[in-house]
Amino acid sequence: MNPPLIVVLNGPNLNLLGTRQPEIYGAATLDDVEALCAETAEQLGLAIDFRQTNGEGELITWVQECRGRAAGIIINPAGYSHTSIALMDALKATDLPIVEVHISNIHRREEFRHLSYVSKAATGVIAGLGIGGYALALQAIADLVAEEGEP
Repeated sequence: MNPPLIVVLNGPNLNLLGTRQPEIYGAATLDDVEALCAETAEQLGLAIDFRQTNGEGELITWVQECRGRAAGIIINPAGYSHTSIALMDALKATDLPIVEVHISNIHRREEFRHLSYVSKAATGVIAGLGIGGYALALQAIADLVAEEGEP
């Protein structure tokens, strides 16, 4: 039997991790995040599909492709958190467990970052714990997937 597939999606500017505002986002790169996710997923018996895009339409397409393919979604929507109703709608349409991740604590930052449309579709949210939030999200999604599989 194949391990449950978790799709880990990353939004705009996350390809600049490690160089963009390291005082906020830290020194880790997106490759470091992917390595952490791969290691954590292996420990949890999960398979992952790790992706990043700067395009809103591409991110929405990837979310839609999760229907019938993935057991859950972890998403760091970055700036689209605060602007994309279309992304929120796509996530709601998946009927999958969703964990939203933010490297920084969006609630301690500028006022406009306090609202996340994605949070309205997410099962849970992890914010402000650095890239370690991705490992926590994988643990959470593993638990959610296991709960769904129980009779």
